Amino acid sequence: MATNGKPAEELGEEELVDYEDEDDAGVAPAPASSAVVPAADKTAATGKENKKGTYVGIHSAGFKDFLLKPELLRAIQDCGFEHPSEVQHECIPQAILGMDVLCQAKSGMGKTAVFTLSCLQQMEPVDGEVSVIVLTHTRELAYQIAHEFERFSKYKPSVRTSVIYGGVPVRQQKEMLTGDSSPHVIVGTPGRVLDLTNQKILDLSKVKFFVLDECDKMLEALDMRRDVQDIFRATPHSKQVMMFTATLAKEIRAVAKKFMVDPMEVFVDDETKLTLHGLLQYYARLEEAEKNRKLSDILDALEFNQVVIFVKSVARATELNKLLVECNFPSIAIHSGMAQEERIRRYKAFKDFQKRILVATDIFGRGIDIERVNIVINYDMSSDADSYLHRVGRAGRFGTKGLAISFISSDEDSTVLADVQSRFEVAIAELPKTIDQSSYMTA
Repeated sequence: MATNGKPAEELGEEELVDYEDEDDAGVAPAPASSAVVPAADKTAATGKENKKGTYVGIHSAGFKDFLLKPELLRAIQDCGFEHPSEVQHECIPQAILGMDVLCQAKSGMGKTAVFTLSCLQQMEPVDGEVSVIVLTHTRELAYQIAHEFERFSKYKPSVRTSVIYGGVPVRQQKEMLTGDSSPHVIVGTPGRVLDLTNQKILDLSKVKFFVLDECDKMLEALDMRRDVQDIFRATPHSKQVMMFTATLAKEIRAVAKKFMVDPMEVFVDDETKLTLHGLLQYYARLEEAEKNRKLSDILDALEFNQVVIFVKSVARATELNKLLVECNFPSIAIHSGMAQEERIRRYKAFKDFQKRILVATDIFGRGIDIERVNIVINYDMSSDADSYLHRVGRAGRFGTKGLAISFISSDEDSTVLADVQSRFEVAIAELPKTIDQSSYMTA
């Protein structure tokens, strides 16, 4: 297990600077001992024959090859997983040995399962002690990750998981943390976790696993980075640190590594590899006033399991959802203007297939995994290429087929579209009159 003996001052106020201003030359190179593994180039690095195809040599391996505990293998089997994804194949063998991990991999490739299985494989639950702390930037994602821990610990009933975020009375969370059935795994957002830690309600002195999911979001914003650092200081020096994201700027990568000791780095070194296999991508150029008619035509014409429609504001989410419901579409909306209980209730309703269309702001754009979603529509184009990648990644999860359609109605939208095509080397064509159903629906 990696010993994170970084002195507190190394992660102190002097690190809370705007890394945008630093020269690339100022970013420290990876230590020689770091296992930097660009996933696609590993065969070349090891001197083995570099065979073509993303999954060559991976699908011949199963989860049994990781020597996981029988209880975990049974839970994996119950979930219907047969073969590990590329990122799981790269990360899990090292992670279960206690190695620090910094992982950048495209959306929908099972990053959550990497740290969930690695923590459950190694941890020995002790009553009254929190062994695992997982931090993420939204409440919905925290709720989803907690659900994954519960799924994979199905046959380990002694492991208890709880989720912590704002919007819930502190008294209620205090009872949960101090009662007879206090959790061993905490998944939460930094603000409330730090608040409970400062009040001495949450004791992190026994933590052995420290995980950041969508780490770039938490380390880019200085206020959230400060909270993460304060939580980090409340944990022991000796612990395993794992961080995961789909997009990771060089500057933030350097910041992330300050939390770690000789981490294994699994990353997509070429941004073009971040695009999603099996995902059809189109755009429709139209005026703002034409969007509603076009959306209605698309929803009428296409076969779909579930659809996520992204808009740029809370007000537009509310109004568009209202319009869709009036037109008898099975729609529901989720945005930051709702009470937390209502957001979670609606998230569950959509995940349980009670509704087939979700109108959402970017709060739903990262990490949320709804396996039946096969179409994403950018009613309002994303603000940048990274946001686009996260949004369209809601469709075509884990290598399945999917369809993404973006409405382009301004010069700003056109600029983002051009940036997406340039950065990810993907040709996004204009939306045709008809789309072959087999091209975006998995048989």
